[in-house]
Amino acid sequence: MNAANPGGFSHKDIAVRDRLIFALDVPDYDQAVDLIERLGDSVQVYKIGLELFLSGRYFDLVDLLLKRDRKIFADLKLFDVPETVRRAVRRLSGRGITFLTVHGNDSILRAAAEDKGDLKILAVTALTSLDRGDLDDLGFACNVEDLVLSRAKRALEIGCDGVISSGLEAPRLRAHLDHKLLVITPGIRPVENRTDDQKRVVTVDQAFNNGADHIVVGRPIKNAEDPCKAAEAIQETIAKLYT
Repeated sequence: MNAANPGGFSHKDIAVRDRLIFALDVPDYDQAVDLIERLGDSVQVYKIGLELFLSGRYFDLVDLLLKRDRKIFADLKLFDVPETVRRAVRRLSGRGITFLTVHGNDSILRAAAEDKGDLKILAVTALTSLDRGDLDDLGFACNVEDLVLSRAKRALEIGCDGVISSGLEAPRLRAHLDHKLLVITPGIRPVENRTDDQKRVVTVDQAFNNGADHIVVGRPIKNAEDPCKAAEAIQETIAKLYT
C-alpha cells in the first residue's frame, strides 16, 4: 500500500479497477457503444452525462452497460426546486445506477438524499473548469478551497454519500472530514496539460495521494490512438499505488 500520504490515501473497500471512471462524453448511442467495445475490460465504471442524456437513448445505454456488469455514474448534476429533484432521484433509484450528481443548495441536496434509495448521491462542490476569476464572476468571495470544504461539510451533514472535488482540494477534505465521504476527482491528466478547459487538474498519482477514492478520466482515454491501451496504462498506475 502506498504510504506517501497515509492520512489522505483512500483505504475504502473499493475494487482497484473500479477506481477509474471513464467519462463517456460522446454525442450519440452508436459512438458510445463503439467506444465501449474498443475499451473492453479496461474500464469497469462509466460516467454518462448530459450530452448522451439528450441523445434520446440514455437508458438503452444504461441497460447495455448493466448487462455487461459495468457500474454507472449518472452525471446529470440535477439542479431544480427540491421537490422536482426529489422526484427525479426517485425515478432513477432502482435502475441499477451507482452514482448520481446533484448540484445546488442544502434543500436540494437534502431532497435528493432523502429519496436516494440504492443510489449514491454525489454533491458537486466547484467545477474543475472554474478558477478564482470564475468564482469572482459568480459572486463567491471565498477562495476555492474554503468553498469546496464548506459544501462538502454540508453534504455530509445532509446525508450525501460523496462529493465531486478537484484533487487539489482533496487533502483539505481528508484533513477535516477524514474518510466519511467518497471523493470523486475529475480533471485528471496523466501529464501536465494546459490546452483544454480544465483548470484545476492533477495527475493520477497526485489525485490518489491527495485522497481521491475514484478518478474520472475522459479525453486522455477517448482521444488516444488506442483508448484501451490508454485506459490500461492508467489502471496499471492505480494498481501500483495499491500494491
